[in-house]
Amino acid sequence: MDYLAGTYDIIVVGAGHAGIEAALAAARMGCAVLCLCTNLDAVGNMPCNPSIGGTAKGQLVREIDALGGEMARAADASCLQFRMLNRGKGPAVFSPREQNDRMAYRAYMRRALENTPRLALRQGECAEVMTENGAVSGVRLAGGACYTAMSVVLCTGTFLGGKTFTGEDVREMGPDGMYAAAALTPCLHTLGFDVRRFKTGTPARVDGRTVDFSAMEPQGGDEESAGFAFGSSPPRNIAQCWLTYTNEHTHEIIRSSLDRSPLFTGVIHGVGPRYCPSIEDKVVRFPDKQRHQLFLEPCGEYTVEYYVQGMSSSLPEEIQVAFLRTIRGLEHVHVMRPGYAIEYDCIDPLELRHSLESKRVPGLFFAGQICGSSGYEEAAGQGLIAGINAALRVQNKPQFTLKRSDGYIGTLIDDLVTRGTNEPYRMMTSRSEYRLLSRQDNADRRLMPMGHALGLVSAGRLAAMEKDYAAAEAELIRLRTTYLAPDAHLRPLLEALGTAVPPSGVSLLELLRRPEIGYNDLAPVDGNRPPLSPKVIEQVEIEVKYEGYIRRQIQDIREQSRLEEKPLPEDIDYLSIPTLRTEARQKLQRIRPETLGQASRISGVSPADIGALTVWLSHQQSK
Repeated sequence: MDYLAGTYDIIVVGAGHAGIEAALAAARMGCAVLCLCTNLDAVGNMPCNPSIGGTAKGQLVREIDALGGEMARAADASCLQFRMLNRGKGPAVFSPREQNDRMAYRAYMRRALENTPRLALRQGECAEVMTENGAVSGVRLAGGACYTAMSVVLCTGTFLGGKTFTGEDVREMGPDGMYAAAALTPCLHTLGFDVRRFKTGTPARVDGRTVDFSAMEPQGGDEESAGFAFGSSPPRNIAQCWLTYTNEHTHEIIRSSLDRSPLFTGVIHGVGPRYCPSIEDKVVRFPDKQRHQLFLEPCGEYTVEYYVQGMSSSLPEEIQVAFLRTIRGLEHVHVMRPGYAIEYDCIDPLELRHSLESKRVPGLFFAGQICGSSGYEEAAGQGLIAGINAALRVQNKPQFTLKRSDGYIGTLIDDLVTRGTNEPYRMMTSRSEYRLLSRQDNADRRLMPMGHALGLVSAGRLAAMEKDYAAAEAELIRLRTTYLAPDAHLRPLLEALGTAVPPSGVSLLELLRRPEIGYNDLAPVDGNRPPLSPKVIEQVEIEVKYEGYIRRQIQDIREQSRLEEKPLPEDIDYLSIPTLRTEARQKLQRIRPETLGQASRISGVSPADIGALTVWLSHQQSK
């Protein structure tokens, strides 16, 4: 029997990485929020790898922190090891990554939710999104409890229609052995959404006491641990990861067992992630590759459980044990949890606005893997934006959106809602055309003022950020106006650094432009330099050494902004515009872009179509 159990401003369905950020943001912005999840013990769970960040993903985490989200602080609080990836490739792709204690991470996030005013947690399965006059009015749980709200955010992760596969063992189940959420999918069909089936997977977890780590290569953390959260103390760096490799014997066992792999027998119908394939996929797709690298990553400080990164599999458990024991260091390994593949339901993200609100049902927002993305960080970034906009809708305020030029979160959402995805979407640095400007180190400068304006970043944090960048600007001026003669002090220094001695006076800034010279290298000949933090020094070096490239990207953004700022009326009938090609008319009619810039990025819409659409708009406005 249905009954009214309560009324809230916003209901967030799911308490994974997307749901947490959505619920916290909305509550911190002053809304009464109910956060629902199928199991309260799984709040903030890491069902796959026990880590946060990585290439492009670390940028997302820094941006989440700059906007006032929680992921960076939770990651730092549960950190076991910190590394800055891609150090040899330039600052545009530097990417922080942390190995995390998954239990400590969950505990941190549970406390964060429970200690936030105006936020209530409840265990229960959402069975229906209720509507009134076509707009969201609340949710109904499987047990009959009904909650009313002005906005609902769906963050169902891999629970929605979850089905796991370990060889012939196929179960209606969510991640980590928890039950799936089955009732909501028919409701989405009824509301008219295009529901799809995606797949992901996870490797076995093994008992570290049965691993011979002496046979593996140690992978330590950085000597100087920076962490994710701006302005916080560096996190701990106490754990070791380990590198080993598969071999031909491993591959033989896998190849001989493909007739028992759900991936190759047609049992799995969902589309899997291209950039995170299973070990079966890798062995089949790369038959000439003699070995694949694997990383053993600790799951926590107080557990012997290790995650075998790079070994995702849906083969039967006994096959997984057999091929693991062919690997150096794992000859006597004990498997604590076998790997599995998991299918789940998601929607076509082309049905969403940049605010992540549905075009079909006003007040209904989506975030995370239900939007077709993969990864904790992608989910958290979407959850933050969806929660912000759900709150702004309740408060009758304009929606908050990020452009591609604002950073990785803007690029992620624009890719999903403009281009869509036919497989689980993963963020990569190559997806951002502005990655030199959207670096992990300057996310605070780019986004913290926005977070402060939304009420999610304190005045103190904003002031500390502004102080750092003011110091960097002052130092750039000093470097530009301080000249040195090639005297007995400068000459031997430059010769020792392997760089040419200038024939006459040279500014400190000109010297710093040279690739052989770092800021600290000039200390012996720069007695008047002020005491600066490593953060400020980093900004100074990047601004000097990449000045030309940065200027060029800024110009690109200015040129693109002309299209981005040109709104498109919501009621355009694209099918009636004869100057557009047929494919362009159909794509524009379906996606209904919000700006001319978004329209220009739709697959199948050419520059000539944009020109024709611009002319048509001018004619309409002149009538």
